[in-house]
Amino acid sequence: MDEARARRVLDAARLPLAGTGAPAGADAELLALGENAVFAVGDLVVKVGRGPQVLERARRELDVAAWLASAGVPAVRAAQADARLVEGHPVTVWHRLPKAVRPARGEDLAVLLRGVHALPAPDVPLPGRDLLGGVERWLRLAGDAIDPADAAFLRERRDGFASAAAALTPRLAPGPIHGDALPRNVHVGPDGPVLVDLETFSYDLREHDLVVMALSHDRYGLSADAYAAFTDAYGWDVRSWDGCAVLRGARETASCAWVAQHAPDNPKALVEFRRRVASLRDGDTTVRWHPF
Repeated sequence: MDEARARRVLDAARLPLAGTGAPAGADAELLALGENAVFAVGDLVVKVGRGPQVLERARRELDVAAWLASAGVPAVRAAQADARLVEGHPVTVWHRLPKAVRPARGEDLAVLLRGVHALPAPDVPLPGRDLLGGVERWLRLAGDAIDPADAAFLRERRDGFASAAAALTPRLAPGPIHGDALPRNVHVGPDGPVLVDLETFSYDLREHDLVVMALSHDRYGLSADAYAAFTDAYGWDVRSWDGCAVLRGARETASCAWVAQHAPDNPKALVEFRRRVASLRDGDTTVRWHPF
């Protein structure tokens, strides 16, 4: 789904719903274009999903937002209680957050994660954190743009890490997790940090949420001081757990395959994909990966 298609869906949805109902696609501000197209429309934020296959996920995100609100966890709030399917794309509507007062830091994320990890299981049915579930789809989208041997290598890694992850003994009690716990999914407004992008909420090993920042330090250039601030605020460093390498390997595999899907249309994505695959083949954990 490209930006033009997302704007047509936005027009068809007749937003802003709280205003005149006039088409919003032309004037809406594009905030992000990834797994969803995210637009600012007045005092609302509208998310347009890739296709009907993610409708259930969009509805679960709304349920999670309502649950977090009831539990008092600072998080983005929905402006409408249900997702609509518009021209085959799930559309959800959210309250727009106030302008950020500063970038989010690791310690902001850690405090929010402690709150989430302290919660009991919700009434909202949450899936397990299937990090590797999208690998096949992303590799197929990559098609002939990537070397078939690289695709086969990632499929083999996927299968190996899926089996290894299933056999892990966690240090923390399993429970609700964010699933993509990075500072970019925290918004710091006048009233403090809030969680955003709730669609990966899961019920699984809480270590999943902590490995993300460990990988940010090891692969993406997060400084040692910034990582220490995160672990100090959370109260534990997941790298002391002997299962850390398994969850890290699973996430690296998924991250590599995710970039592959962009390779047919983006030469920079192909360069980044090849860098990542080469480092995995060589077992070189010091190679810097670039956010994409």
